[in-house]
Amino acid sequence: MGQVLDRIEQFADEIRADGAEGDRLMRLTDRSAKRLREAGAIRMLQPKSHGGLEVHPREFAETAMAIGAMDGATGWVTGIVGVHPWELAFFDEKAQDEVWGEDPDTWMASPYAPMGVARPVDGGYILNGRWSFSSGTDHCRWVMIGAAVGDQDGKRLMPPEVLHVLLPRSDYEIDQDSWDVVGLRGTGSKDLIVRDAFIPTYRTISADSVTDGRAWRDAGRTETLYKFPFSCIFPLGISSSLIGIAEGALACYINAQKERVAVTGVPIKNDPYVMYEMGAAAAEINASRVSILETVDRFWDKTEKGQEITFEERAVGRRTQTAAAWRAVSAVDEIFARSGGGAMHLKFPMQRFWRDAHVGLTHAIHVPGSIYHASALTQLGGEPQGGMRSMI
Repeated sequence: MGQVLDRIEQFADEIRADGAEGDRLMRLTDRSAKRLREAGAIRMLQPKSHGGLEVHPREFAETAMAIGAMDGATGWVTGIVGVHPWELAFFDEKAQDEVWGEDPDTWMASPYAPMGVARPVDGGYILNGRWSFSSGTDHCRWVMIGAAVGDQDGKRLMPPEVLHVLLPRSDYEIDQDSWDVVGLRGTGSKDLIVRDAFIPTYRTISADSVTDGRAWRDAGRTETLYKFPFSCIFPLGISSSLIGIAEGALACYINAQKERVAVTGVPIKNDPYVMYEMGAAAAEINASRVSILETVDRFWDKTEKGQEITFEERAVGRRTQTAAAWRAVSAVDEIFARSGGGAMHLKFPMQRFWRDAHVGLTHAIHVPGSIYHASALTQLGGEPQGGMRSMI
């Protein structure tokens, strides 16, 4: 068990209990956020030079899984907000000092989708736009978001040019009424609004440089962690937390079935059909965990040896990660359908894990179509183009 998870485990019951309150508040409770902060959960991929831990990505993934099994929203925020320090390591040192100089536990929200436009001006850009799905944003003091570069009239350049940019909390507004959903309610993934914010050039980075693996060279980074492929590490926290949610659902199910008796008077543990499905679901969820972690370990070993992770390997890795998410949630469906009427009560966490799992599966990183297509085409000797190369 990792150092962060050792600290978090002490408050597991507290985090589980706060899950229902976070669901009601539509954000993490202050107490859960405090526990993540004190444990260093968001500093796992942060540079040691700025108070980070620089852990192996496997430890990051296993921690997100474990927290997700306690409470889905808390695990989700760990996985998403926790990956942003990895990218900030590529920004200008001045930007890193602004974010972490006074407090290395400063959190950054996202998203990366270029929903706004950055108009070039002397020394930087003027940014306007609205961004959706900013997970954990109420507990963050900065945001790292995607922005399309525009012309002097604010129209997007063609072909598109995308930046990832940093803004302090004073430069954007959180729409508190924008998040009222069926699952992952506690993530507080609200909309952000930016109006005429000035972004100095040093607080920007080319999105392409991050996704194609140039950013670590440009930043002079030599650590294995920062040479790791973006297309593996960015989805890692998201999918790992989702697998943790599935593990949490399975744990709830097993606990509820121990003493349950069916309407026929037969103890559930004596029903061979239910026992089969429980065993099958457990095997599928474990297979999801193992497949993701195996990819991480293999990519790490190659990166550490200075070997390139090819496009084909990255595509297959994304296929594995996406399939793992779908497999785990399908397994949750099988056990949820056999949980009995008691599982439907809002006072029990089983229904919340089920809701959280399905909302987590809708994240863009889990859409299988282009990923499966690109991986298969590459293995057949083809060369995916355009959008089929996205996030690979």
